[in-house]
Amino acid sequence: MAYKLIVTDMDGTLLNEEHEISSFNKLTLKKAADKGIEIAIATGRIYESAIKYARELGINTPMICCNGALIKEENGNIIYEEPINHKQCEEIISILEKHKIYYQCFTDNTIFTPYINEWLKKYQMQEDLNITIIESKDIKNQIKGKNILKFLIIEENLDLLEELRKELKLIEDIELTKSFFNNIEIMKKGINKGSAVESLGKYLGIDKSEIITFGDNHNDLTMITYAGMGVAMGNAEDIVKENSNYITCKNTENGVAKALENLLNI
Repeated sequence: MAYKLIVTDMDGTLLNEEHEISSFNKLTLKKAADKGIEIAIATGRIYESAIKYARELGINTPMICCNGALIKEENGNIIYEEPINHKQCEEIISILEKHKIYYQCFTDNTIFTPYINEWLKKYQMQEDLNITIIESKDIKNQIKGKNILKFLIIEENLDLLEELRKELKLIEDIELTKSFFNNIEIMKKGINKGSAVESLGKYLGIDKSEIITFGDNHNDLTMITYAGMGVAMGNAEDIVKENSNYITCKNTENGVAKALENLLNI
C-alpha cells in the first residue's frame, strides 16, 4: 500500500517520557515527508500547546487538536471548529462543582480552570507556549461567548470518577473519552480523533486506506480503527492494541520510527 498521510498522537506516542520528540523519530518522519507523505499531529492538547512540536518537526499539515474539535493550519487558518454548546458547558460545570472535581476547559489558545495544578505548571506554562491561562472561581461567566472545545477532568478517586462518568453520560450532545486512567475528556457529540482524521483526509484528498495512525489510549481508538493502518504503541491500552492493525514498540523505544521503517521501507 502506498500511504499518503501519517497521523500521530503526541503524549504516550510520539513524545517520550520527557515530552520530547527523539532524534530517531524526527529523522524517520523527515524521511517519510521527503517521500511526499503528509505528516499530521492529532492530540488532546490545545492548538497553542501542539504548534511548537509541529514547528519542531518542520511540518505544515493541519493539526488535529482537542481530540478532534479543532483542525487548524500552522498559518492560523481554521479548517473546522466544533465547540460544545454553551448550555451543555453549564450543565457539565454544575455537575463538576457539585462534586468539587478539578477540571479545565479549553479554547484553541486559552485554558480556564478553578486553580492552577502541577500539570499546568509543568506542561502548559512554558515560556515558549502562547497559552492564556485563566484561573477563576466563576468559570461559567468566564466562558460566556467563548468556543469551548474540550473539558479535561482529573480525579484520583477512580470510584468517584466512574460515578461522575455515569452522571455526565446523561447530558445530551456530548462525547466522553479519556487519555489517562484518572481523567475524563468531553467534547461535542460525534467529535473525536477518528472523525477529525476522516475530515483531514477528505480535505487533503486522501483515502482512509492510505492513512497510518499512531496512538496509545482510549481517545486514539477512533482514529486507530478508522485508518487503513492503525498502529498501537507497545505501551498502549489493551483495547487499543486489540483494535489495531499493527503493534509497535513503546513510545520510550522510538515506536513511531520503528513502525514506519517497516511499513514504509525507509
